[in-house]
Amino acid sequence: MWTLWAPILALALPAAAQQQDYTAANADRQAMLDTLGITQIRPGADGFDPKAPNAVNYDEAKAGTPELPRLMRFKDGRAVRNSKGWDRRHREIAEMFDREIYGRVPLTAPKISWNLVKTEKAVEGGIPVTKAWLEGKANNSAWPQASATILLRYTLPESDRRVPVMLSFGFPEGFKFPGPPRPADPGPPYTEQLLKRGWGYATVVANSIQADNGGELKTGVIGIALRGKRRGPEDWGVLRAWAWGASRAREALASNADVDARRIGIEGLSRYGKAALVTMAYDPKFAIGFIGSSGAGGAALYRRNFGERMGNLAAGGEYHWFAGNFLKYAGPKTEFDLPIDAHMLIALSAPRPLFIGAGTVDTGDGWVDPKGSFLAAVAASPAWTITGRKGLSATDFPPALTPVTGGDLAFRQHRGGHNNRDNWPSFIDFAVRELGN
Repeated sequence: MWTLWAPILALALPAAAQQQDYTAANADRQAMLDTLGITQIRPGADGFDPKAPNAVNYDEAKAGTPELPRLMRFKDGRAVRNSKGWDRRHREIAEMFDREIYGRVPLTAPKISWNLVKTEKAVEGGIPVTKAWLEGKANNSAWPQASATILLRYTLPESDRRVPVMLSFGFPEGFKFPGPPRPADPGPPYTEQLLKRGWGYATVVANSIQADNGGELKTGVIGIALRGKRRGPEDWGVLRAWAWGASRAREALASNADVDARRIGIEGLSRYGKAALVTMAYDPKFAIGFIGSSGAGGAALYRRNFGERMGNLAAGGEYHWFAGNFLKYAGPKTEFDLPIDAHMLIALSAPRPLFIGAGTVDTGDGWVDPKGSFLAAVAASPAWTITGRKGLSATDFPPALTPVTGGDLAFRQHRGGHNNRDNWPSFIDFAVRELGN
């Protein structure tokens, strides 16, 4: 089953294209299942029929209190006792995520050449700004049948010093969701909020890096790297490719003399929240992360029975986000066989500041298990303390609208549903405190 955006985005495609894409994705998924010797995948949570035997659970009493893999123990069982030991444990954890969850970036990943398309002067929220649009062409000389052009745009406030920038995963300029118009933001947009605090903002178009479709893995940066072959069980999935593309966008931003290369952050919502967290985990040059409603496969614990489940992630609309090996845990194995859980992914961001947020269950964000993300952050906190920073400043799940921002790892639940909009003010305060104006 597709998660929150997929049914909406599918409406934008002609019926024939939907069927063709779905068929191609299913064929690719089946080929991976055959490679792994998997004959059956467990169904995910059914978010539509409350009487279904696999109906989604939103009852906290049924969520369970799972035992998590130990963050501060090496694979041989010895304790991690200091920051040097954490560096080694960090590498162990990253290797497990490479192998079992997100896949490995291949040596054949293409080089990106950036071209400045245009710039213009403007005024936003009363602030003079410079806007720019860039295209990053992937070198596909080794496999011309595939191609990718990464779309990046940014806006910087005029300043006599280098400015920090928040990079977001997003959509092409002018993109509009199908259906009725969305209501305007109740206040200035986050872009103006950032500008007024002296920050710039940028957007990298995720689908320009790699299409969000298992039927299109033969194109984009994955297709260029595979050079006509199917993915192997440890090859990168789309989340890892998006994160890789965000790193290339960060490099492009950092090359601008008006940008403070040491203060570039990453932000994303939903599937892009997953991608933003993966980006933070693998690219230490991102200074801060804002992770919104990322759910399972992101900040929420796999081992909790709440909202989206392994079977959803392994289905035809989402399997391509992950390495092929991930499918094992929705087939012959379960989430309890995973050598990792989400707290270990969060911990890979330490000691850098990280803000995790979500809506509430009653306002429509239960699918992403907000409490599961909070509990994962609690369990990840030792990665900050062992490096001399402060982890999450609370261990009890806070009421909605309560910022838990006393440490370098932060959390807040808003009441705006499935969005980051309502958490931007709290995040910006957190970012300014951590990194400055």
